[in-house]
Amino acid sequence: MSSELNRGIQTHRETHPLTWRISAAGGPVVDLDRYIALEGFSGLRKALTLDPVDLQKLVKDAGLRGRGGAGFPTGIKWSLIPMGPDAGQKYLICNADEMEPGTFKDRFLMEDLPFQLVEAMVVSAYAIGASVGYIFLRGEYILAAQRLNAAITAAKNNGFLGSNILGSGFSFELHVHEGAGRYICGEETALINCLEGRRANPRTKPPFPQQAGAWGRPTIVNNVETLCNVPDIVLKGAAWFKELSQGRSSDAGTKIYGVSGRVKYPGLWELPIGTTAQEIVDLAGGMQDGLELLTWLPGGASTDFLMPEHLALAMDYDTIGKAGSRMGTGLLMVVDNQQDIVKVVGNLMMFMARESCGWCTPCREGLPWTLKVVRAISDGQGHQGDIEWLQEMTRFLGPGKPFCAHAPGAMEPLQSALKFFRRDFEKGIRVGN
Repeated sequence: MSSELNRGIQTHRETHPLTWRISAAGGPVVDLDRYIALEGFSGLRKALTLDPVDLQKLVKDAGLRGRGGAGFPTGIKWSLIPMGPDAGQKYLICNADEMEPGTFKDRFLMEDLPFQLVEAMVVSAYAIGASVGYIFLRGEYILAAQRLNAAITAAKNNGFLGSNILGSGFSFELHVHEGAGRYICGEETALINCLEGRRANPRTKPPFPQQAGAWGRPTIVNNVETLCNVPDIVLKGAAWFKELSQGRSSDAGTKIYGVSGRVKYPGLWELPIGTTAQEIVDLAGGMQDGLELLTWLPGGASTDFLMPEHLALAMDYDTIGKAGSRMGTGLLMVVDNQQDIVKVVGNLMMFMARESCGWCTPCREGLPWTLKVVRAISDGQGHQGDIEWLQEMTRFLGPGKPFCAHAPGAMEPLQSALKFFRRDFEKGIRVGN
């Protein structure tokens, strides 16, 4: 996958904080000495000389936003956690479950740069005053688990983890927790419930995890890619990080973008945030011979479809949002003109219906019924009024109706497909029914 990441671009330290070490080393960096030779743990050494609150402000000033899909400002999230001697036990959790269809960026980082995530966890824990951390890992990521556990052991044996890190007086324990693979664990409170050994259901908010998270204690949950930016922000500063973007929006830094589907070279590329979707598809070699782009999802199965004319848009949170979708994970899923868009929507709905945690009635009952109607239309057995019923369901299962964001996310590809491809749905309605 590293060759795919570097296809068509030159990765180097000044412009690609997440991946330049892989390019410099000529492949995965899974050895501690090699990682240190590539400035590994330099961010940690600097961080330990700073006040934790100043570290929080640095990340806030850098404009780092969550890379897991929501795009919430990382520094603001950190600033909501209680600090000071009376704050007590706090936890840092890395969400490495990565169950979003078409998304595989975090897997790449963990398999090829495990020490970078370990360093990022220690720096971030120091910034928020956490003494225990967990990497909540998707169970199918077996190689990532092996390399992360090896990196944790090596870091601990060399003073970068554990008690009195580098003689600073700061102590932090880090553990890999392998989950069973549940999409709902992308929701941070469901992840926390699962980590505690409970059913993976979302919790009522407030209280938010920053006040009462894992085992009732203040907790920060961040995505793998988000955290991996932190050491270089500390090492090189907020202004440096901001200058890495395309400057097309307020978003800062780089982003690992990717493309899946029938393009010539599916893969990953670290690029300045704000790179256009067309540039990303071009790096993937464009569509395979004989195929044309029909539509695309900008960031996973829970985002709205966009059309070929939207490829000129910058891939950042604000621009894609204004176009009627969400950037999500930033990994494009392309649909070609030889695919049946109704069947594509049905496959996405099947995934979402199966992954419902079943906690609330609208999601538990609404998603399977919606899937049943989409499948009937796909099979040419739809009834008059089915399309209108589906449109009503996109509103009934929209934001604010179910308990969490799972069902609203499931409705995004459906509502946009009904908007752009209504005629394809109409073809599945039986005459006289």
